[in-house]
Amino acid sequence: MMPLSELNDDIVRSMAVAAVFSDFGGKLNSLDFHRTDDLLVTASEDDSVRLYDVAGGKLVKTTYHKRHGADRICFTHHPNSVLCSSRHNLDSGESLRYLSMYDNRCLRYFKGHKERVVSLCMSPVNDSFMSGSLDHTVRIWDLRVNACQGILRLRGRPAVAYDQQGLVFAVAMEGGAIKLFDSRSYDKGPFDTFLVGGDTAEVCDIKFSNDGKSMLLTTKSNNIYVLDAYGGEKQCGFVLDPSPDTAIEATFTPDGQYVLSGSGDGTLHAWSLRTRTKVACWDSYIGVTSCLKWAPRRAMFVAASSALTFWIPNPNPKVDAVAGGDTETVRLEQMTQ
Repeated sequence: MMPLSELNDDIVRSMAVAAVFSDFGGKLNSLDFHRTDDLLVTASEDDSVRLYDVAGGKLVKTTYHKRHGADRICFTHHPNSVLCSSRHNLDSGESLRYLSMYDNRCLRYFKGHKERVVSLCMSPVNDSFMSGSLDHTVRIWDLRVNACQGILRLRGRPAVAYDQQGLVFAVAMEGGAIKLFDSRSYDKGPFDTFLVGGDTAEVCDIKFSNDGKSMLLTTKSNNIYVLDAYGGEKQCGFVLDPSPDTAIEATFTPDGQYVLSGSGDGTLHAWSLRTRTKVACWDSYIGVTSCLKWAPRRAMFVAASSALTFWIPNPNPKVDAVAGGDTETVRLEQMTQ
């Protein structure tokens, strides 16, 4: 697999499926890449947490969590430890767990949320992390301490994200409002608030670009927005086919020049932010994708529904993905596990 180099339209257009993992007992709820190691972790409705070697395209380990389930998941800084939210027994208060993938141990429970956690992210610079829940709260935690370090009470379903420097975090809430906080003094309230003009649908996902200049929002109505992270101005937006039963996810490429997303018709799309045009559209082969992320250090992305697919550039594609929006079949090369 080629290392990440400067992407261009041709490389993005040539992306094709290189590996398929289809032995899940349900839909994948979330996935995350490690920031510095070639590792991917997934959480699925079958209560499994699975660790993959990205460079080799292989499954490394599977653990099952029948008591609590596996919903939202993200890596900590250590490549063998993850944060995972619960799907079952939420009345126990054990809504978040700090897990060791090395020996399948729970290192710590984090109690506080009363309903499902729907957004989870780790600070890129220290042991802080954030969780947003359907109980209308965002909680700030420290890996080393059981107790919540801070709480924000909000309206509606929250989505949370740190910028890549860990200095700022964003909280999206009811009515399309985005609030920005200084992560060192969030108790003083947001230093800026702006609205996604004209769209009051709940935000189901929010991400910062690596350079911190842009934010990517995905709403439950399958609208995608790229916003200026400093002033909140809408740079561009994309409308996708609805998927009533699945919240889709969108992703920046590491250079911040492209956005990829699934759609309700089972296709995947890529847009150039420089030209504001669609550069590729592919059949996902797995239906509507619930999870989609580009690897931080590789020219690859992963897409998931009830199966997981690895996509990499195909140097000799028989058929190119078509720019402009028409779906075209690309060569499917499945690798056995």
